[in-house]
Amino acid sequence: MSVFSLSNLKKTWYYLQKNGIRNAVWAVLERIGQEQEVYTWQEPDEKTLSFQREHSASLRISIVVPAYRTKKEHLEAMLNSVSRQSYPHWELIVADAGGTAESVQAWAKKNGICLREAADASNLAEWKDQSIVLCTLSENKGISANTNAGIELAAGDAVGLLDHDDLLTANALWEMADCLEKEKKRGKQKLVLFSDEDKCDGAASRFYEPNFKPDFDGELLLTNNYICHFTVIETAFLKELKLRSGFDGAQDYDLVLRAYAAGGQFVHVPKVLYHWRCHEASTASNPQSKRYAYEAGQRALEDYCLRKGWKATVSGLKHLGFYREDYEDSVFCQRPEIGIWAKPLPGGRDVFGIRHPKGFLVSGLYENDGSMRYAGLRKGYSGPMHRAALQQSAPAADLRSMEVCSALKERYAQTIAELKEACQGLPTAAQETKILQKSMEFCKEATAAGYGILWDPQA
Repeated sequence: MSVFSLSNLKKTWYYLQKNGIRNAVWAVLERIGQEQEVYTWQEPDEKTLSFQREHSASLRISIVVPAYRTKKEHLEAMLNSVSRQSYPHWELIVADAGGTAESVQAWAKKNGICLREAADASNLAEWKDQSIVLCTLSENKGISANTNAGIELAAGDAVGLLDHDDLLTANALWEMADCLEKEKKRGKQKLVLFSDEDKCDGAASRFYEPNFKPDFDGELLLTNNYICHFTVIETAFLKELKLRSGFDGAQDYDLVLRAYAAGGQFVHVPKVLYHWRCHEASTASNPQSKRYAYEAGQRALEDYCLRKGWKATVSGLKHLGFYREDYEDSVFCQRPEIGIWAKPLPGGRDVFGIRHPKGFLVSGLYENDGSMRYAGLRKGYSGPMHRAALQQSAPAADLRSMEVCSALKERYAQTIAELKEACQGLPTAAQETKILQKSMEFCKEATAAGYGILWDPQA
């Protein structure tokens, strides 16, 4: 999508009103830089889909869609995306709160799909592959209650949650079922699977802004609902959790947070399996259309902190739908599982006399291979999906930019002393190598002892 599209211009105007001219300018400059990236969605080829049709898992997937006055063309596109799945063992449950039932019935008849009425209990006694269960609700009770009515009818091993005007890729259910079966064989329970996604325009003819997600990161989840679409949850676990009406707008965020608190095991399926449709009323295209959703998201996080017994203040960031937690006294007082609280290195000279560039982010957040996350990103930029501005788990962090819990202080002081001695007289490049080596070693010791590393860009 062009950076100068009406949707993006509206977003910029709202962002300017909320965060001021300086921040808006930085956001626009970063957005223009990101526009250079080219993304083309490639449908799975027929050979792949044919293989999947012939080699399917035995698990059954229920897809639950809450619907209310859905545009006919959007509804039919969603139904088509389900009916063309390469995976055969599915049922689609449409919880209709008004204005959708006749369109579903007409589409099922036209396409020869088995339609089962939820009002007829005998019709639901046995599982039927590739069928639609139509649940006609007496009134519109909101997205959570409407979805729960569909969840109650789910007879599959797992439930996929699909919005009424979004689209699944043709391989979506096969990939999810295959992963689910493998994880269950490994003995995992309370499984929550999530995939990558992208956006599509109102006509579903252009696909853009792919969201290639990291594997599960509990700290990152506490800053935004990066799990989002496509989510598949084991049926028994989902029926235990349900959706909560008090969080409508962010009901899916509240759901995954409670799943996390209840011991859910999250698995990332690193493939784009979901197309999130953008139109004037959608949050994907117009964040201001559902400001209440972001307020509900903040309440969901506050509820999570209360469940964990943390004294923390949750606040929204410059970008709508993104949050942070500030802990009373310190993170170590509220969260004894955190051993290292890391932050970016400041510009200028550090304690070793090494100069760092002032115009670029030196995150001090290292991957397991020693490479630095967000290296080369300009200060003031938030990075892809704003992740460089978010609290998150770190595999390792720089010794020069961390605080440690009381149990690690003695070992930390010893490591710093050893490092200073080892760096004496060395050229800058050799010092940096020593610092990285010692940082990785110290963090490895800390994580082996059971401590987590929290990287905080605002620490």
